[in-house]
Amino acid sequence: MAHYAKIEDEIVTSVIVAEQDFIDTQEGQWVQTSYNTTGGQHLLGGTPLRKNYAGLGYIYDSTRDAFIPAQPYPSWVLNEDTCLWDCPVALPVDDSKRYTWNEDTTSWVEVT
Repeated sequence: MAHYAKIEDEIVTSVIVAEQDFIDTQEGQWVQTSYNTTGGQHLLGGTPLRKNYAGLGYIYDSTRDAFIPAQPYPSWVLNEDTCLWDCPVALPVDDSKRYTWNEDTTSWVEVT
């Protein structure tokens, strides 16, 4: 069994677990995805598949052969290696505080 994403107009509309024989009988475009792939890395050391596990609403970019999540903010930029979105300012990591992104100031703001 494997995971497959149904693609409609480049958008993931469904993700199921099925055998290839079942997928072959289905209408529309179905693309295999790997539950163990994120950011172009296979979490168990195997071969990564299509950069990221497909999620509902993700874009399937056939040119990159990658599943890409929705852009969280207009200022964030697609990382071509991971097909994930990078923020323009690094998240503070030297403390144990919680932060949220403020798109108006393009900065991290401490959650109080």
